[in-house]
Amino acid sequence: MSEFRIHHDVNELLSLLHVRGGDGAEVYIDLLQKNRTPYVTTTVSAHSAKVKIAEYSKTPEDFLKKYEELKSKNVRNLDPLVYLLSKLTEDKETLQYLQQNAKERTEMSANASAATSSTFSLPQSSTKMSMQELEELRKKLGNVTASSNVPQSAEVTRKMLRDRHNKKNPTQPIPVFPNWVYDRPTLIGDFITGGTGTPVGEQAPPIGTLPLTAQEQALVEDLLFVLIGVDGRDITAQPVLGRQSRSFIVDTSLDMSIKELVNRILPVASCYSTITRFTEERSSFEYGQVNHALTAAMRTLMKEYLILVTQLEHLHRQGLLSLQKLWFYIQPTMRTMEILASIATSVEKGDCMGGSTLSLLHDRTFNYTGDSQAQELCLYLTKAASVPYFEILEKWVYRGIIKDPYSEFMVEEHELQKEKIQEDYNDKYWDQRYTIVQHRIPSFLQKMADKILSTGKYLNVVRECGRDVTCPDAKEVLYTLKERAYVEQIEKAYNYASKVLLDFLMEEKELVSRLRSIKHYFLMDKGDFFVHFMDLTEEELKKAVDDIIPPRLEALLELALRMSTANTDPFKDDLKIDLMQHDVITQLLRVLAIETKQEKAIINADPTDVSLSGLEAFSFDYIVKWPLSLIINRKALTRYQMLFRHMFYCKHVERLLCNVWISNKTAKQYSLHSAKWFSTAFALRQRMLNFVQNIQYYMMFEVNEPTWHIMEKNLKTASNIDDVLCHHTSFLDNCLKDCMLTNPELLKIFSKLMSVCVMFTNCMHKFTVKLIQDVETNRMEALSSKNKATEEAEKKKLTTKDKTVWKLQGRLNNNLGHPIVLFVSEHVDSLQSDASFEATISSFDSNFSTLLLDLLDKLSIYSTNDCEHSMINIIYRLDFNGFYTERLEKMAIERTQKASA
Repeated sequence: MSEFRIHHDVNELLSLLHVRGGDGAEVYIDLLQKNRTPYVTTTVSAHSAKVKIAEYSKTPEDFLKKYEELKSKNVRNLDPLVYLLSKLTEDKETLQYLQQNAKERTEMSANASAATSSTFSLPQSSTKMSMQELEELRKKLGNVTASSNVPQSAEVTRKMLRDRHNKKNPTQPIPVFPNWVYDRPTLIGDFITGGTGTPVGEQAPPIGTLPLTAQEQALVEDLLFVLIGVDGRDITAQPVLGRQSRSFIVDTSLDMSIKELVNRILPVASCYSTITRFTEERSSFEYGQVNHALTAAMRTLMKEYLILVTQLEHLHRQGLLSLQKLWFYIQPTMRTMEILASIATSVEKGDCMGGSTLSLLHDRTFNYTGDSQAQELCLYLTKAASVPYFEILEKWVYRGIIKDPYSEFMVEEHELQKEKIQEDYNDKYWDQRYTIVQHRIPSFLQKMADKILSTGKYLNVVRECGRDVTCPDAKEVLYTLKERAYVEQIEKAYNYASKVLLDFLMEEKELVSRLRSIKHYFLMDKGDFFVHFMDLTEEELKKAVDDIIPPRLEALLELALRMSTANTDPFKDDLKIDLMQHDVITQLLRVLAIETKQEKAIINADPTDVSLSGLEAFSFDYIVKWPLSLIINRKALTRYQMLFRHMFYCKHVERLLCNVWISNKTAKQYSLHSAKWFSTAFALRQRMLNFVQNIQYYMMFEVNEPTWHIMEKNLKTASNIDDVLCHHTSFLDNCLKDCMLTNPELLKIFSKLMSVCVMFTNCMHKFTVKLIQDVETNRMEALSSKNKATEEAEKKKLTTKDKTVWKLQGRLNNNLGHPIVLFVSEHVDSLQSDASFEATISSFDSNFSTLLLDLLDKLSIYSTNDCEHSMINIIYRLDFNGFYTERLEKMAIERTQKASA
């Protein structure tokens, strides 16, 4: 059972049992996947389970009746279900819960029905009902019985099937038989009931008054008529209601010995009637090609039966056929007729079409092991019925074409546009364009269903690229009881299809080169390109996103690509600029909310009033064409974008901190006493820079690169496109997880740390500008107050120093983009310590340290409890000298004490 099927069944069970709260379905799914063991239900175990449930049940007759009814309809997995129920009867705790749950559901349904349904009241038992009330009650009960028991007419069923098909395939309407085929019942070959009986004037005396010899001859003649669907004089057919078997009325005056022998022969006539009605009805186009082929095979067998009846009639005319001889000649045919009638009844009861009809026939063939005649008969029918189904199968697995006009094949095609795979994040083209329909899978192909689906899908992709493909090992598929024959043929077709598509993507479409190109830009492994690009776009990306001109960014991107090592990338022209509507955290939350209860709330949430900057909205996009879009679809590109935006913003914060480092370098020329109030800011800046650089190193060299090499190695050994999809998706999932993008708690702390770093750099920039202005003002006032002689001496004294100062200033102007005036040593000592600056830096230090400790603590918890061992590398890098170890241990002790309390 697939993982998806387990999820679906567990959720369905919880819904049916009205289970609310608790640990949710995931806990039960994990338990099932860890503890399940393969078990094959045998005929013996199924019978034992049935007996056990019947003994446990309060109404065993009803249970056995329902079991036989479902068995006659060929319900899938009935025996495994019965075995499971028998095991549940041994678990008292589960039984108690189910009984309580059933009681609650019964009460709920009773209350609901009492509130919504209209009922009629019966008179009290002490009063007598009038004839009018009795008649009214009889009519109501009769209407209820009629509406519940009478099945749909054949005409209504055909119309329903025809409308359903025409709605799905409006360009290929089902052919319809002319009305006269159904309006002339004498053409069917079955009994015509409701006639006038024996014509007036030909009334014969009761057959019981005749001698035994005359009775026998008359009954032989009647039986010969009845065996071909025509009423006799003394044997007449009863009307059939629904899917009941045909019954007959025999003249009551008939001699008992003759009557007993007649009753032994009449089941053959009943089977004939059942088979005839089935072949006439199910040969209609509405029931599909498989049923049509089955009815044709039954008609072929019925010809032999009719030939036998004709020969018996010839003997009767010669006076050589007695009732005993008729019974002798008809006995070999009885078994055949019973099997055919049983199959016809089961197909009708189960409303079988296509694959479900073949499943029923295969199960019957397999169950008749030991009865060679019956098995040979069923084998003949199954082979004949499977021919049209196997023709569809051959076109699908050998050429990737599905031609299923009557919706019988196990693979169903859906109208989906492959272009949307590049636009819609939640597009499921590969999963939903072609899907498996469970009830159409023949039981003998159940194990190969997934490979059959994949084989046709692979060939279909290549065909949609304009290449005609046909499997060189194509052979006609024939039905056989040896399933190994199907396995070998489908395996060959599957291996060919896998190789064709994989070679097409890997060699002709250069999939690995495309992925490597995406890695260059989205995972930022082209260092010189990004330095050049960020230098070129720095001013443009500082603007609000609404003020940015996209063509200008595109031009700058083109320039950066041409002037860096990225110029050697043959696919560089597919790289595009994308200005997103949300920041990376909002984008991540919207993606995680897809197909959840929170999706509508997040999508309909009011947009924030804060305008995004170009840096917050900036991302790359990539143009991918069919069929590479199967692998690099919108979902994959969105994951690449989230990784890129996360790392790009870290790189931006690193550049800001480096600019602060450059501006602070000049303080080194002064004594510690002169620049002591800068020391705290210097230390904080260095801690922030160390944090950002180590985080970047971790993401790029301990997450992205190793994971990429693992994927690249796996792609070389991939045998089909599904393996490629799996490896690529696993690569992106692991990168997102290890980069903390799938954990909202870690992401929230990390985002706050980045915000603190950005605010710190802004604060340092503003303070430096303010300090420059104050120094310049003091300097000008000092120069104007001194006398000319002192002024000239001062100028001479500072000549040498000013040259050095302005050289440094020129370098800083080039790096920071804004003028920096250096402090002169004489004026530095005269400046007053700014208390507000010290308090601000202290606040930044406190916030940064608290958040960093919180991040390290959470990483320690996740690496221990959730086995996220790669995240512990961040702790080792940031706490390389044990600076945070003592405080982290203290937090762990406090957490343990709270948990124990």
